[in-house]
Amino acid sequence: MAIDVKKLVVHYVDKKDDDTQIHLRNDEMAVNDKVAVFIEQLHHAYNGKPGKGYCAFSGDKNSVVASAMQSYRNSELGFWHMTEQASAVLKEELDKYAFNETGYLVFCHYQYVATDYMLIAMINIKEHYSITSELDLASSRHLDISRMQLAARIDLTAWDTQAEDNRYISFIKGRAGRKVADFFLDFLGCEEGIDPKQQSQVMLNAVEDYLSEQQFDKSEKDDLRKQVFDYCNDCVTTGEDANVSELSATLTKGDDNPFESFCKEQSYDLEESFPVDKKTVTSMVKFSGLGGGVSISFERKHLGERVMYNEATDTLVIKGIPPNLKDQLQRFMESED
Repeated sequence: MAIDVKKLVVHYVDKKDDDTQIHLRNDEMAVNDKVAVFIEQLHHAYNGKPGKGYCAFSGDKNSVVASAMQSYRNSELGFWHMTEQASAVLKEELDKYAFNETGYLVFCHYQYVATDYMLIAMINIKEHYSITSELDLASSRHLDISRMQLAARIDLTAWDTQAEDNRYISFIKGRAGRKVADFFLDFLGCEEGIDPKQQSQVMLNAVEDYLSEQQFDKSEKDDLRKQVFDYCNDCVTTGEDANVSELSATLTKGDDNPFESFCKEQSYDLEESFPVDKKTVTSMVKFSGLGGGVSISFERKHLGERVMYNEATDTLVIKGIPPNLKDQLQRFMESED
């Protein structure tokens, strides 16, 4: 589905040592086809980022960004002036931390599937090299969208209609530790709300308990786990929440004991809808682990058939080694002989 870009402003942030410089663009960027493609790429890249956190604006934190955004939505403040105020807060927060950040600060108001979003993202720069027709080396700078780690998206529609849920803002937690996440929360003036990993784990526990109570055979359980995983994976791809009633429709055969009723009867601490943590739900269909120089991954349905686990001896026996691995092992053994 097409993305409808309403407003876009891009500023440049350059922090070296303890000095943060923000170079403001003079006006809004004209919306055209290139802008639409760029924001669509950002939208999908953001949706694909794992390990997001969810939060809401907090009255106990700096409210400048929230107030500026609300003023913009009330037509009391221009979009560019909103980004100017938010950039000043970003500079203040960056000055408190030791990590350096250089890149383009993107503010975009857009609509996707009848939902209004405000995306705020720091996009770093990557050097690319090429050879000219004269066989000289040339370099160019590109936006490294796939590696963005500082980004948040406010669901403006949910802010209006479901503010009490405290999860209308999502953000990338990042790989550089809690300081990065805390920094961006402080910049926005937010407090973290629902935990996708915790909710996804509760959902998995409920699904496993439900499958056990229904006394499905192994094949039926594997098929239903795969269907639940596919549903959750689609939610991750689209950026939508998983819904318990939709999960129930996926799991329930007939109306004897629907999954939704089962969750209520067993009092699971599960929201009616919740953001999905992909890594957590992947464990529903796949076992994987690494350590001590060994990395192993296999589909759950193979346990007890192609893969045998002996808890007493702490061993795995794999029947039917993947052809490429088997080829490597055979060539190694031949060379050793």
